[in-house]
Amino acid sequence: MGFGASLKKLSNSWKKIEMSVNDAISKSKVGKFFKLEARKTCFTREIRAGTATFLTMAYIITVNATIIADSGGTCLMADCTVPANQTAASPDCMLKPNLGFDNCVSKTKSDLVVATILSAMIGSFAMGVLANLPLGLAPGMGPNAYLAYNLVGFHGSGSISYQTALAVVLIEGCAFLAISTLGVRAKIARLMPKPVRLACGAGIGLFIAFVGLQIHQGVGLIGSDPTTLVTISACAKIDPISNTCVGGKMRSPTFWLAMVGFLMTCYGLMKEIKGSMIYGISFITLVSWIRGTSFTIFPKTPLGDTNYNYFKKVVDFHKIESTFGVISFSHFNRPEVWIALVTLLYVDVLATTGTLYTMAEIGGFLDDKGSFEGEYLAYIVDASSTIVGSALGVSPVATYVESSAGIKEGGRTGLTAVVIAFYFFLSLFFTPLLTSVPPWAIGPSLVIVGVMMMKVVKDINWENIKEAVPAFVTMSIMPLTYSIANGIIGGIGVYIALSLYDLMLGFIKWVNKMRKMVIKEQNQVSNGVESMVEII
Repeated sequence: MGFGASLKKLSNSWKKIEMSVNDAISKSKVGKFFKLEARKTCFTREIRAGTATFLTMAYIITVNATIIADSGGTCLMADCTVPANQTAASPDCMLKPNLGFDNCVSKTKSDLVVATILSAMIGSFAMGVLANLPLGLAPGMGPNAYLAYNLVGFHGSGSISYQTALAVVLIEGCAFLAISTLGVRAKIARLMPKPVRLACGAGIGLFIAFVGLQIHQGVGLIGSDPTTLVTISACAKIDPISNTCVGGKMRSPTFWLAMVGFLMTCYGLMKEIKGSMIYGISFITLVSWIRGTSFTIFPKTPLGDTNYNYFKKVVDFHKIESTFGVISFSHFNRPEVWIALVTLLYVDVLATTGTLYTMAEIGGFLDDKGSFEGEYLAYIVDASSTIVGSALGVSPVATYVESSAGIKEGGRTGLTAVVIAFYFFLSLFFTPLLTSVPPWAIGPSLVIVGVMMMKVVKDINWENIKEAVPAFVTMSIMPLTYSIANGIIGGIGVYIALSLYDLMLGFIKWVNKMRKMVIKEQNQVSNGVESMVEII
């Protein structure tokens, strides 16, 4: 018997085993609970779907931890190492390289990796078991950047503390839960002008891409400039005090390594290879783990040695130490806090509504009325997951558009989401590896996420100035002011200003209409009085 015949026989045997397993599970209590037969799917197909979705969204584990860790978390000036010639650390020690503070941020990142995994695991499992939908959940891209860079600020340089920001996330989750329970979510979503609503996704995409291109958070292509504010960078070395380029621009080894990974990811997406982002991140990370190179994440420094020793453990269950249950309502009654609350709630409502309906349409779940089975519980799960996430120390949890990868693989039930949750559970035991992913490995993925979020601009009516200008203002202000809230407020403000003419015109027409009606009534009364006089 030839090799081809043996391979064919083995394939046929595997298909028979697969069919028998699928039939057995479909008829079991598990199959009936998830309605496998009713939705015309099977056990192995759901496993493939869950695997596909996890591969496309697993990047969030390191990306989310890296972004939120940039806020400094619970690290304070007291964690800074005091220089030998000083009696106390200076206030700017949190913004400059400092061994003590950097060690604290490194531990916080490890906590955030576990927090991200747990929130994704709990959210995905609940979505599968309660709503029976093939959707993966995890801390959302956009809100995490808003929390880290707008609210708390880089290494705590913002106006709100990390603990207060988590309180905002908690209240937002509770508000979203109340809105979902009462069924007024759709009405609130419609309050925002359509052009601003569409532009929000693109604006957040530009904001995320901008973060991915910067020195500290991404590939390092963009740096600061005292004259033009920003300039091209990718420097071989950055002066830690003046933050200026040393050694020439476009000579950074880590930047060019990131570009190779970026192109790899793009080619993978072009060929529709599932998990392309993971492959790109993995390639850059594996190369960066090699010590003694110019692009290593483990340089021969005290911090590099500490990180490398932890990395060598490979398998380790990390216990959250600094981010769990640190919510604080101190300094809560401030204008920026309430602006942040409204912004996060609106983004959450709009993003969740859009994502759920898009996934339902792709999966063919929508009925004639535009609703789908499990819709109500899906919103409840999404909001509840945000509450859980705030307790763990992460930004709002959201349904991921990457769930479309699993749906395209044939996922039709909550069993797909349970499989996703299982993969996140396995990730808990590889924290040393996941915390050793460098920023220049994350940057390319942030840029690609930004590219994907730009697709909504095609739905904006650019021929209509009343819609085009607010949309453009929303998109441009977000990255240029480093604030998602500013973009939303600016877009709504311009839309209202441009709508004043129509509102005034409508008001004048209404006044004229009412005036004519009054005159008509008066004439009728006068005619009636005259008739009565003639009769008398």
